[in-house]
Amino acid sequence: MSNTNTTPFNPDVQNSSNDALIVAALERVGESFRVMLWEQAKEHGLSPIQIQSLIFLHSHNDSMATVTYLSREFNVTKATISDVIKVLVEKKMVVKKDNPMDSRAQVLKLTAAGKRIAESAGGFANTLLGYVSQLPDTQKAGLKTVLLQLIYQLHHAQIITMQRMCFTCTHYAGSGNKHFCNLLRIPLVADTLRLDCPEHKQKKAV
Repeated sequence: MSNTNTTPFNPDVQNSSNDALIVAALERVGESFRVMLWEQAKEHGLSPIQIQSLIFLHSHNDSMATVTYLSREFNVTKATISDVIKVLVEKKMVVKKDNPMDSRAQVLKLTAAGKRIAESAGGFANTLLGYVSQLPDTQKAGLKTVLLQLIYQLHHAQIITMQRMCFTCTHYAGSGNKHFCNLLRIPLVADTLRLDCPEHKQKKAV
């Protein structure tokens, strides 16, 4: 009887298709992130999404520090993020402040305790960072370009909802292998393409 399992997680499929093997390998890398994040969550007595929320708030500006933005960032409901923030407030890791730009939304601020945990937990991927740092520069540049293109395609397919990368920005101009930032007035090559840009302005869907 022939094997009808044609998913990329079937070793026989991987052995005959580099496409399938690459997809399976990316899943393994994703699993490593989940394992490392869980370790940090257990160490601090928090859930993974609570740790992710602290890290995000510590790494981004106030315009993104709202329940609505976090719900889009992590692709969960506002109710879920509200529960996450409620716990972090109770644990005195987050405080809510009035938003001078929008009276309907509050800005989420880390307390000193929240910052300490965010800084500590934010290094959860340092093991993988160490491995990547050992790659030759040419491999890093090629890998970065491939990953950015893949993330862009996933965003375009609405699988990843929030992105602050060059390809989804109104300041981006490009065709083929030529890329340019109209805000910074610089050509975008492998070294200057960004995944998470502070000046990002979402391009409207066509």
